[in-house]
Amino acid sequence: METETIGFIGAGNMASSLIRGLIAKGANPNSLFAADTDSDKLRQLNQDCGVQISSNQAIAESVDVLVLAVKPQVMKSVCVELDLAGNSPLVVSVAAGIPIANLASWLGDSVAITRCMPNTPALVGRGASGLFANVHVSATQKDLAQSLMEAVGIAVWVDSEQAIDAVTALSGSGPAYYFLFLEAMQAAAKELGLSESVAEQLSLQTALGAAELAVNSDDDVAELKRKVTSPGGTTEQALQVFESGGLRELVREALAAADKRSQELAKEFGEE
Repeated sequence: METETIGFIGAGNMASSLIRGLIAKGANPNSLFAADTDSDKLRQLNQDCGVQISSNQAIAESVDVLVLAVKPQVMKSVCVELDLAGNSPLVVSVAAGIPIANLASWLGDSVAITRCMPNTPALVGRGASGLFANVHVSATQKDLAQSLMEAVGIAVWVDSEQAIDAVTALSGSGPAYYFLFLEAMQAAAKELGLSESVAEQLSLQTALGAAELAVNSDDDVAELKRKVTSPGGTTEQALQVFESGGLRELVREALAAADKRSQELAKEFGEE
């Protein structure tokens, strides 16, 4: 991504994170462009990162990669005003719930489009993104899209656009699930006598350490769980409570509900 020009329509948190991640990985700020209705955001990005301030159409006419990072509610109005006839950029949408068919109907049927579902840990360089491309995206452009999202974490390709709904349910919404569990753990720890500060520090570091251990281990999470669970010990007692309380089924129902809602939102946007 060091030689390609990349333009961002929308300069909110996700665009800002991607820009900072790209620069940290060696991208030239002079090759990065941004447009937004909020001039204060643009000035801040220019001041902090050296990104070039531009307009929607000027970006669309000149860049190799066009990142659509606007709210889903305004995506249609932004897209229909763009004229890509004089350029053939790879379009990467990071807006939730907008199907590729809609983007193609607004931008042009032959436009190379990649739909991406990132998540909020991208703000700290620990994002997890799922990607799906239409038939017009070349192998080289797929590499560009993956490199773009890997500037803020990991990026994986899924086999169908419908699978993006599952990505939304798992990693898109997933951070909130962990925040809920941490919130519950901290509350329970305080009831057991720990101070709020100690409960927060220990729960957060435990979550961080467990995730880091899982990432770096050759064992799957079931085996890691087994290794930390001594027969008749404290961990076994806690896990039995989770299992008897139906935690697995609850998680299954929660992800299914999120997946269903993602599909519903895509249909709603498609009818607009």
